[in-house]
Amino acid sequence: MTEQTAAQSLAHLDPEVVSRAQTAILAGGCFWCVEAVFRELHGVLKVEPGYCGGNRETADYQHVCTGHTDHAEAIRIFYDPSEIRYEGLLNIFFSVAHDPTQKDRQGNDRGRQYRSAIFYMDDKQKEVALATIADLEKDKVFKDPVVTEVLPAPTFYVAETYHHNYAASHPDQSYIAHVSTPKVEKLRRYYVRLLRAKPLP
Repeated sequence: MTEQTAAQSLAHLDPEVVSRAQTAILAGGCFWCVEAVFRELHGVLKVEPGYCGGNRETADYQHVCTGHTDHAEAIRIFYDPSEIRYEGLLNIFFSVAHDPTQKDRQGNDRGRQYRSAIFYMDDKQKEVALATIADLEKDKVFKDPVVTEVLPAPTFYVAETYHHNYAASHPDQSYIAHVSTPKVEKLRRYYVRLLRAKPLP
């Protein structure tokens, strides 16, 4: 699987923008669906689906789908912090992109590869993630406890090409229509001010 640096992933952008870019890695079930949500946000420069938490030898879709590799299907978000903050990304992660109260699954997708996780890049992200979860619990936003794991970011392995922007490329597929599209519609309904003029290509 591919191990790309931020500079490699953002080589198509203006160097000044790249110099400001920061990275967030989030796992919340099927990466097709989570990716589709974050491609809509203003300030997001690029979103890549991939695998996080396991080793290089099994970082591919065929192996990860077994649920025995310890990888999570995840997305890597490159964003401009002058346009959207890490806190804002986590707000969308918890309120739109997935259900953080489901342990090792999302809906009918079951297995450790579908777990809820935040892979932090530095101590500041860790602090923000833990504080966000603490606030959700204190305010009883969800009926059940938040089970999102907060872990240091291991190597992120970029997924196979056909997974990239999968939801936009397959809008009529039943899974996308019933799982991904409702998330995007929810985002567009409640977070209009955060939306890009059009989703990332």
